[in-house]
Amino acid sequence: MLLMSPKFIDNTGYFPEQNLDNSFYGFNEGLNRLRHRLGEELYQRLMKMSDEARVCFEADPEDKTGETRKGKSLILDMEELIRARASKP
Repeated sequence: MLLMSPKFIDNTGYFPEQNLDNSFYGFNEGLNRLRHRLGEELYQRLMKMSDEARVCFEADPEDKTGETRKGKSLILDMEELIRARASKP
């Protein structure tokens, strides 16, 4: 997701249908599949962060205002939360 932001358009030609909508749909569905392992509290927190990241990318489609950087930071923070949860027994 970090490499394709802020527009999430595939420039290789392999995924011409890829865009912001279906990228976040797939991302959120992946979180939903992990919901039982994450726990409800963390899952809800991650979904809120995902929504916030999407808003950041939508607000800065040309990567000029700093909102894209905020969106990327949110995704990295989400990754850290998931890793921390995975390391717990």
